[in-house]
Amino acid sequence: MSVSFNVIAQPRVDAGKGASRRLRRTGLVPAIVYGAHLDPEMIAVSHNELLKHLEHEAFYSHVLDLTLGETVTKVVLKDMQRHPAKPFILHVDFMRVSQDEKLRMVVPIHFLNEEKCKGVKIGGQASHKITEVEIMCLPADLPEFIAVDLIDMEIGDLIHLSELTMPAGVTLAHQPDSDEPVVVIHGARGGSDDAEGDAA
Repeated sequence: MSVSFNVIAQPRVDAGKGASRRLRRTGLVPAIVYGAHLDPEMIAVSHNELLKHLEHEAFYSHVLDLTLGETVTKVVLKDMQRHPAKPFILHVDFMRVSQDEKLRMVVPIHFLNEEKCKGVKIGGQASHKITEVEIMCLPADLPEFIAVDLIDMEIGDLIHLSELTMPAGVTLAHQPDSDEPVVVIHGARGGSDDAEGDAA
Protein backbone atom coordinates (compact mmCIF):
# COMPACT_ATOMS: atom_id res chain seq x y z
CA MET A 1 0.00 0.00 0.00
CA SER A 2 1.77 3.10 -1.25
CA VAL A 3 -0.74 5.69 -0.05
CA SER A 4 -0.89 6.86 3.57
CA PHE A 5 -3.45 8.98 5.39
CA ASN A 6 -3.08 10.88 8.64
CA VAL A 7 -6.28 12.01 10.36
CA ILE A 8 -5.73 14.74 12.97
CA ALA A 9 -8.22 14.47 15.84
CA GLN A 10 -8.92 16.20 19.11
CA PRO A 11 -10.78 14.89 22.16
CA ARG A 12 -14.34 15.99 22.86
CA VAL A 13 -16.25 15.76 26.11
CA ASP A 14 -19.82 16.86 25.44
CA ALA A 15 -22.20 14.35 23.85
CA GLY A 16 -25.72 14.73 22.49
CA LYS A 17 -27.32 16.45 19.51
CA GLY A 18 -26.88 19.97 20.88
CA ALA A 19 -23.17 19.48 21.50
CA SER A 20 -22.73 17.94 18.06
CA ARG A 21 -24.46 20.88 16.38
CA ARG A 22 -22.22 23.34 18.23
CA LEU A 23 -19.18 21.33 17.18
CA ARG A 24 -20.21 21.34 13.52
CA ARG A 25 -20.66 25.11 13.57
CA THR A 26 -16.95 25.40 14.39
CA GLY A 27 -15.98 23.31 11.35
CA LEU A 28 -15.49 20.02 13.21
CA VAL A 29 -17.14 16.63 12.79
CA PRO A 30 -18.04 14.56 15.87
CA ALA A 31 -16.52 11.10 15.70
CA ILE A 32 -15.81 8.05 17.80
CA VAL A 33 -12.93 5.58 17.83
CA TYR A 34 -13.45 2.10 19.28
CA GLY A 35 -12.15 -1.46 19.12
CA ALA A 36 -8.94 -3.32 20.02
CA HIS A 37 -10.44 -4.21 23.43
CA LEU A 38 -10.18 -0.58 24.59
CA ASP A 39 -12.87 1.84 25.71
CA PRO A 40 -14.47 4.00 23.00
CA GLU A 41 -13.18 7.57 22.77
CA MET A 42 -15.19 10.58 21.62
CA ILE A 43 -13.16 12.72 19.24
CA ALA A 44 -13.61 15.46 16.66
CA VAL A 45 -11.94 15.90 13.26
CA SER A 46 -11.74 18.82 10.83
CA HIS A 47 -14.59 18.75 8.29
CA ASN A 48 -12.46 20.27 5.52
CA GLU A 49 -9.55 17.89 6.10
CA LEU A 50 -11.94 14.95 6.15
CA LEU A 51 -13.46 16.01 2.82
CA LYS A 52 -9.97 16.15 1.28
CA HIS A 53 -9.27 12.61 2.47
CA LEU A 54 -12.61 11.37 1.16
CA GLU A 55 -11.68 12.50 -2.36
CA HIS A 56 -9.38 9.46 -2.44
CA GLU A 57 -11.14 6.13 -2.93
CA ALA A 58 -8.37 4.39 -0.97
CA PHE A 59 -9.35 6.27 2.21
CA TYR A 60 -12.41 4.03 2.56
CA SER A 61 -10.43 0.78 2.47
CA HIS A 62 -7.09 1.67 4.02
CA VAL A 63 -5.41 1.48 7.41
CA LEU A 64 -5.26 5.11 8.58
CA ASP A 65 -3.09 6.93 11.12
CA LEU A 66 -5.29 8.69 13.68
CA THR A 67 -3.26 11.33 15.52
CA LEU A 68 -4.70 12.38 18.87
CA GLY A 69 -2.25 14.59 20.74
CA GLU A 70 1.03 12.67 20.96
CA THR A 71 -0.60 9.33 20.22
CA VAL A 72 -0.90 7.79 16.75
CA THR A 73 -3.38 4.90 16.44
CA LYS A 74 -3.95 2.62 13.46
CA VAL A 75 -7.64 2.71 12.51
CA VAL A 76 -10.02 2.05 9.62
CA LEU A 77 -13.11 3.99 8.61
CA LYS A 78 -16.11 1.86 9.61
CA ASP A 79 -19.12 4.17 9.24
CA MET A 80 -19.96 7.67 8.13
CA GLN A 81 -23.19 9.66 8.29
CA ARG A 82 -23.78 12.29 5.61
CA HIS A 83 -26.42 15.02 5.58
CA PRO A 84 -29.31 13.81 3.37
CA ALA A 85 -29.49 17.03 1.34
CA LYS A 86 -26.26 18.97 1.92
CA PRO A 87 -22.59 18.09 1.31
CA PHE A 88 -21.86 17.76 5.02
CA ILE A 89 -20.42 14.90 7.05
CA LEU A 90 -22.41 14.52 10.28
CA HIS A 91 -20.55 11.79 12.15
CA VAL A 92 -17.70 9.33 11.62
CA ASP A 93 -16.84 6.00 13.24
CA PHE A 94 -13.23 4.78 13.30
CA MET A 95 -12.23 1.32 14.48
CA ARG A 96 -8.82 0.60 15.98
CA VAL A 97 -6.96 -2.26 14.34
CA SER A 98 -4.76 -4.91 15.85
CA GLN A 99 -2.07 -6.39 13.62
CA ASP A 100 -2.94 -9.96 14.65
CA GLU A 101 -6.74 -9.68 14.38
CA LYS A 102 -8.57 -9.98 11.08
CA LEU A 103 -10.60 -7.08 9.73
CA ARG A 104 -13.97 -7.30 8.03
CA MET A 105 -14.04 -4.56 5.37
CA VAL A 106 -15.90 -3.56 2.23
CA VAL A 107 -13.53 -2.76 -0.65
CA PRO A 108 -14.26 -1.63 -4.22
CA ILE A 109 -13.89 -3.81 -7.31
CA HIS A 110 -11.80 -2.41 -10.17
CA PHE A 111 -12.58 -3.72 -13.63
CA LEU A 112 -9.38 -3.84 -15.69
CA ASN A 113 -8.90 -3.85 -19.49
CA GLU A 114 -12.57 -3.24 -20.24
CA GLU A 115 -11.77 -1.40 -23.50
CA LYS A 116 -9.45 -4.25 -24.58
CA CYS A 117 -11.95 -6.99 -23.65
CA LYS A 118 -12.49 -9.43 -26.56
CA GLY A 119 -16.27 -9.21 -26.32
CA VAL A 120 -16.31 -5.41 -26.05
CA LYS A 121 -13.99 -5.01 -29.05
CA ILE A 122 -16.51 -6.76 -31.33
CA GLY A 123 -19.43 -4.66 -30.12
CA GLY A 124 -20.40 -6.15 -26.77
CA GLN A 125 -20.86 -4.30 -23.50
CA ALA A 126 -19.64 -5.03 -19.97
CA SER A 127 -22.31 -4.90 -17.28
CA HIS A 128 -21.00 -4.46 -13.72
CA LYS A 129 -23.40 -6.26 -11.38
CA ILE A 130 -21.35 -5.81 -8.19
CA THR A 131 -18.97 -2.91 -7.57
CA GLU A 132 -17.74 -3.73 -4.04
CA VAL A 133 -17.18 -6.82 -1.94
CA GLU A 134 -16.85 -7.61 1.76
CA ILE A 135 -13.58 -9.29 2.68
CA MET A 136 -11.64 -10.53 5.70
CA CYS A 137 -7.89 -10.18 6.22
CA LEU A 138 -5.21 -9.00 8.60
CA PRO A 139 -4.54 -5.23 8.50
CA ALA A 140 -1.19 -5.76 6.75
CA ASP A 141 -2.97 -7.60 3.91
CA LEU A 142 -5.81 -5.10 3.40
CA PRO A 143 -6.08 -4.33 -0.35
CA GLU A 144 -7.28 -0.97 -1.65
CA PHE A 145 -9.42 -2.82 -4.22
CA ILE A 146 -10.08 -6.22 -5.79
CA ALA A 147 -9.00 -6.40 -9.45
CA VAL A 148 -11.07 -8.19 -12.09
CA ASP A 149 -9.37 -8.51 -15.48
CA LEU A 150 -11.85 -8.55 -18.37
CA ILE A 151 -9.38 -8.83 -21.24
CA ASP A 152 -10.14 -12.47 -22.20
CA MET A 153 -13.92 -12.31 -21.69
CA GLU A 154 -16.12 -12.86 -24.73
CA ILE A 155 -19.80 -12.12 -25.35
CA GLY A 156 -21.87 -14.30 -23.04
CA ASP A 157 -19.07 -14.76 -20.50
CA LEU A 158 -19.58 -13.87 -16.85
CA ILE A 159 -17.57 -13.95 -13.65
CA HIS A 160 -19.21 -15.03 -10.39
CA LEU A 161 -18.39 -13.83 -6.91
CA SER A 162 -16.78 -17.18 -6.07
CA GLU A 163 -14.47 -16.81 -9.09
CA LEU A 164 -12.82 -13.58 -7.95
CA THR A 165 -9.06 -13.85 -7.48
CA MET A 166 -8.23 -12.64 -4.01
CA PRO A 167 -4.81 -11.27 -3.00
CA ALA A 168 -2.70 -13.36 -0.63
CA GLY A 169 -4.18 -13.46 2.86
CA VAL A 170 -7.60 -12.16 1.74
CA THR A 171 -10.86 -14.12 1.71
CA LEU A 172 -14.50 -13.32 1.07
CA ALA A 173 -16.20 -12.40 4.35
CA HIS A 174 -19.01 -14.87 3.68
CA GLN A 175 -20.10 -17.26 0.99
CA PRO A 176 -23.36 -15.99 -0.53
CA ASP A 177 -26.40 -18.26 -0.70
CA SER A 178 -26.56 -17.64 -4.43
CA ASP A 179 -23.30 -17.18 -6.32
CA GLU A 180 -23.94 -13.71 -7.72
CA PRO A 181 -22.51 -12.58 -11.06
CA VAL A 182 -19.97 -9.77 -10.74
CA VAL A 183 -19.64 -8.81 -14.40
CA VAL A 184 -21.32 -9.99 -17.60
CA ILE A 185 -20.40 -9.31 -21.26
CA HIS A 186 -23.62 -8.69 -23.18
CA GLY A 187 -24.13 -8.54 -26.92
CA ALA A 188 -24.61 -5.19 -28.61
CA ARG A 189 -28.05 -3.66 -28.19
CA GLY A 190 -30.29 -4.48 -31.10
CA GLY A 191 -27.79 -7.00 -32.44
CA SER A 192 -27.59 -10.77 -32.35
CA ASP A 193 -25.26 -12.52 -29.94
CA ASP A 194 -25.17 -15.51 -32.29
CA ALA A 195 -24.18 -13.38 -35.25
CA GLU A 196 -21.45 -11.71 -33.23
CA GLY A 197 -20.25 -15.09 -32.08
CA ASP A 198 -20.05 -16.31 -35.70
CA ALA A 199 -18.19 -13.17 -36.70
CA ALA A 200 -15.69 -13.75 -33.93
